[in-house]
Amino acid sequence: MWEEPESVVGRHLASGEKLLWSGKPRGGIRLRASDAMMIPFSLMWGGFAIFWESMVLWGPPGARHGGKPVPIFMALWGIPFVLVGLYIMVGRFFVDAKLREKTFYGITNQRIVIVSGLFSSSVKSLNLPTLAEVTLSEKSDGSGTITLGAMPSNMRGMVGVPWPGASRYVPPSLEMIEGVSQVYNLIRKAQLDAGKQA
Repeated sequence: MWEEPESVVGRHLASGEKLLWSGKPRGGIRLRASDAMMIPFSLMWGGFAIFWESMVLWGPPGARHGGKPVPIFMALWGIPFVLVGLYIMVGRFFVDAKLREKTFYGITNQRIVIVSGLFSSSVKSLNLPTLAEVTLSEKSDGSGTITLGAMPSNMRGMVGVPWPGASRYVPPSLEMIEGVSQVYNLIRKAQLDAGKQA
C-alpha cells in the first residue's frame, strides 16, 4: 500500500514543528558502489558453498556414496553457508528494495526524521543544531545521498547495504533521493535557522 512521505513523517511531528521537506529513496532493485566488490565476493562464496554441499550430498559427477547414507552432520553443515550465499548473491537486492520502499524522510525546522523498518516502524531523529557533519554525494542525474555524520573509513560504500546489524556501524543517511543538492542546501539553511533560535 502506497503512503505519501508527508503523511508518514507528519505522524511523528511534535506540536509546532514545521515540515520543510519530505521524500523517500528511489524504488526498485539498484546497484551500489559497494556491489563492485560484493558481487564477485558473493559469487565466489555462494558458488563454493553450493558446490561443497552438492559434493557432500551426491558426490563427484558420475560417482555415488557406495550406497552408504551421508552423515546427517555433514549434510546439515553446509546448509547455513548455502543460505548465506543465496542471500548475498540474490536475496539482498530484494531486501534492499523492500527496505527502501518502507523508508521515509522528513526535514523539519528542528530535526531530520527517518522512518523505516520492514516488519515494524522505527523512527530516527537527528537534531539540526547538534548535527556536526553533513556530506553530499551527487550523481550526474541530480540524485544522490546525504550522509548525516562521519563515515568510518573502513565502511565507505556500505551505506544502505542490507546486512543484519550493518546500520550500527554507519551513520544515518538520506539515500537515493531526487534533487539531492536542493535537499542538502535546505538542511544547511535549516541548521543555520535552528542555531539562531537556540
